[in-house]
Amino acid sequence: MTYEKTLEYLYSQLPMYQNVGKEAVKKDLKNIKKLCKALGDPQKKFKSIHIAGTNGKGSTAHILAAAFQSEGLKVGLYTSPHYKDFRERIKINGKYITKKKVTDFTKQVEAELSDIKASFFEITVALAFDYFAEKEVDIAIIETGLGGRLDSTNILKPELSVITNISLDHVDMLGDTKLEIAGEKAGIIKTKVPVIIGEQDEEVHAVFVEKAKKTKSKLKLAQEIIKIKAGKESNSHIHASFKYLQKRIHLNAEVVGPYQSKNLQTALAAYLYYRAEIEVQDVKWDKLKATLAELKKATNYQGRWHILSESPLTITDSAHNKEGISLITSRIRTMNYAQLHLVLGFVSDKDWQGLLKLFPKQAHYYYAAPQIRRALDRKALESFGKASGRLGRSYQSVESAIRAAQEAAEANDLIFIGGSTFVVAEAL
Repeated sequence: MTYEKTLEYLYSQLPMYQNVGKEAVKKDLKNIKKLCKALGDPQKKFKSIHIAGTNGKGSTAHILAAAFQSEGLKVGLYTSPHYKDFRERIKINGKYITKKKVTDFTKQVEAELSDIKASFFEITVALAFDYFAEKEVDIAIIETGLGGRLDSTNILKPELSVITNISLDHVDMLGDTKLEIAGEKAGIIKTKVPVIIGEQDEEVHAVFVEKAKKTKSKLKLAQEIIKIKAGKESNSHIHASFKYLQKRIHLNAEVVGPYQSKNLQTALAAYLYYRAEIEVQDVKWDKLKATLAELKKATNYQGRWHILSESPLTITDSAHNKEGISLITSRIRTMNYAQLHLVLGFVSDKDWQGLLKLFPKQAHYYYAAPQIRRALDRKALESFGKASGRLGRSYQSVESAIRAAQEAAEANDLIFIGGSTFVVAEAL
């Protein structure tokens, strides 16, 4: 079976969240446990850091991976979903898993698939664990998919857990209050495994404190370790500084966007805690700074406040819930441009009406549907946009909507493309 045929099989024959939504999400960990047991429990053969949270998981994971890579270590990185290439999900030191490994692994577990009836996500998690064990990574940074407690990645026993933040998202699966969602995310906190909380939220903090007490886990807030002071920001880098062990550290990190200083603080706090408390080792500051300055090269990082063009300035970002898009629109309102052009598409099982209303009325709108089964109909989006004062027209594809925006925009205008991870995937 060729790599292309393997992907066709994985996409078409296995339940996949981007196609069928919550039907693809399993309510327990039985499948992943059976699958990994058949593989010799690879998740027990490497050290790991496990990351959950509503927003910022992917960025935090990439920054954290880069920090360990700066030491010359072999670092596995598992994130989801992917944008263009399935192999984006599984990387070692920024290099994608090989096509051969994906194909060979699928053949290897074919018998188990018919018996276990695993989902697409369960297969990708097992593949990542098997690959990292086979390649003997020094440490793996593992991002959860949805939630935490019942996420397939949660069969790990990591050295450190990280929870970035909590907001309302995937309420049909995780609960319709922040307290319920926090309870699901807190499910990654393991017995006597320390946990770093990225952003303190008084509404839900007690949930994490209670779980940490039950599991006898040390709990630290990122801001108790370092407090990032964000400075000048370009289209590609953010200048940040913080005090650590009586020393003022300055760095330029290749992450930009209205939220990245928070993700940078969470990731670096977790890294510094790991090096001070778990595996004690001096931080090589010069190498750390150099690696963070070339984050994209080090980790193949993409899709977050991604600059596609400088003239007109064209930006795409994968924010897709209320908190994330609110940060995006707040940032857009502070930018200098003559006209704003918004290329937007959503999935149908989100509160897309509420998300669209977060965008300013004073803009030219270009509506489209990403090429997935769960995509919101472009005509429905256009109709609601008209009713809510966000006038525009719909297009047959994301590509044609972007092309229309580019043809209409002047050099000093701003084009933003987003609303869904799947829209971003087609823009990259």
